[in-house]
Amino acid sequence: MGIYDRDYHRDGSYDDAPGIHFGGGRTLTTNLVIVTCGVYLVQLLAGPWVTDTFALRDNWYLQPWRVFELLTYGFLHSPNDLWHILGNMFVLWMFGREIEARYGRREFLAFYLVAIVVAGIVWTLAGLSSDRPAVVLGASGGISAVLILFAMNFPHRTVLFMMFIPMPMWMLGVLIVGWDVLRAMDHSSPVAATAHLGGALFGFLYYQRGLRLERWLVAAATSWRPRLSRKSKLRVHDPSDDDKKDDTDGDDRVDDILRKIQEHGQESLTWRERRILERASREYQKKRGE
Repeated sequence: MGIYDRDYHRDGSYDDAPGIHFGGGRTLTTNLVIVTCGVYLVQLLAGPWVTDTFALRDNWYLQPWRVFELLTYGFLHSPNDLWHILGNMFVLWMFGREIEARYGRREFLAFYLVAIVVAGIVWTLAGLSSDRPAVVLGASGGISAVLILFAMNFPHRTVLFMMFIPMPMWMLGVLIVGWDVLRAMDHSSPVAATAHLGGALFGFLYYQRGLRLERWLVAAATSWRPRLSRKSKLRVHDPSDDDKKDDTDGDDRVDDILRKIQEHGQESLTWRERRILERASREYQKKRGE
């Protein structure tokens, strides 16, 4: 379709290939581009083990400790295809900046990262019926979410399809989703179209439901913090409460304590019984002093 190269899923490992490094401004979108390009350089310099370790495998759920792959795969790109990362980062930079400006830096970051995870989950579920092991990598799932969210916010914005065909943004979104549907039906395609569709669906639902991930994430994090409510059932012990209760016991309680001393010795008294006896002694001395 010519807009950007998509995620690749293949059997086997990846070889080194030339890469490119982006610079940029201080927006979060530009920072994401820089980080992703930095990871790409690490892929090129460190060798295939980085890609093999952090790409998303279709059977990751059999080893739950590899759940990190649902996020890390979105920052990897094919070392054999320079246009894979160039196209993805160009689209992210072109559409992400305005979405970031509308929703805010932290919300946009949460949206982008969650979109990558959702796209990976959809890709995993779509591949459950396949017997062939597969690996996916690339930011296109998250970028598809950004592109669809842009189309939902600015449906009549004119964009240039393939750099020279003007069309409204909503039409571009429809074309991209339709193209991915066709490729998802083609099992011989090397492109993980189901990951793109998962990201696009997330972007659509995010807009339609008016989701705000930042608030949800803050609420989820706060719920884990130990805290006491104002109506806590915990009660702070006040020794004076014992004194008030003991006052209702009167002399009968003192007689019981004296009898206990006579039968079992002073060592058998509890701390509370000793306090009662000491208070009774003070009261007796006070009355004598009067």
